[in-house]
Amino acid sequence: QVQLVESGGGLVQAGGSLRLSCAASGRAFSFYAVGWFRQAPGREREFVAGVGQFTGSTRYSDSVKGRFTISRDNPKNTVYLQMNDLKPEDTAVYYCAADETLRTAAPSTEYDYKSWGQGTQVTVSS
Repeated sequence: QVQLVESGGGLVQAGGSLRLSCAASGRAFSFYAVGWFRQAPGREREFVAGVGQFTGSTRYSDSVKGRFTISRDNPKNTVYLQMNDLKPEDTAVYYCAADETLRTAAPSTEYDYKSWGQGTQVTVSS
């Protein structure tokens, strides 16, 4: 399995931007579909964005589409989540997850991912 470490979280004002990073070790990241999830206090963890293994296809939740961009840099074994126009409702702990099952697109359900990072806090003030 691959080990994942998120970074880049922090406190930002509404309308601001952050870029989260998910760094992998243990195996070439290019073999993995990667997803970003988030969990706000008192709420279930939800899918945010995902990127596929070989085609690099991306998918987003409706709540972040047009504001967030997921990308991957395979030589650096890193996946990024660029978050623009942040809103207070984006406040959550953000997790990256990876799975090497071959699929046409990154899955949006957490149960399809076998490896998880420890999370990074994103707080958006109004």
